[in-house]
Amino acid sequence: MNRLSVDDFHAVAKMPLVVVLDNVRSLNNIGSIFRTCDGFAVAGVVLCGISACPPSPEIHKTALGAEMSVEWKYFESTSEAVAALKAEGFVIACLEQVMGSQPLQDFAPAEGAKYALIVGNEVDGVAQDIVDASDVYLEIPQSGTKHSLNVAVSTAITIWQFYKSWIK
Repeated sequence: MNRLSVDDFHAVAKMPLVVVLDNVRSLNNIGSIFRTCDGFAVAGVVLCGISACPPSPEIHKTALGAEMSVEWKYFESTSEAVAALKAEGFVIACLEQVMGSQPLQDFAPAEGAKYALIVGNEVDGVAQDIVDASDVYLEIPQSGTKHSLNVAVSTAITIWQFYKSWIK
């Protein structure tokens, strides 16, 4: 299947995107997000607050080793992570249903920009102070009775939107 080794993965070009987990509590969700980030060559994962860090058997269960290929950092608070990312020139994109959010299908990343995608806690979503600190608000339109998707699923859908623009 022509898969890269972990060392080869570290050497390939990465999409100018990092995924920031704002207090994501489920280790299975964290592992799934790592695996998606590996699959689409995301530059890194930023774990914040109560989000668990590798190594962890529960993260590994769904990451299947992607926690070793994808670069990651930990910050005690998401606000610290956002400040650091802004200082590095990242555009902060919040995945949340808020006033002024744009439908994901209408979003196109700006050429040459680096993005930090903030995804939130399974129950509370993205914290309000992080929403307030964001530059872009993205929302996945839905037609069913539920008003949200699992954080790992919504992260994967959003990464795909970024990836489509990156691979052109």
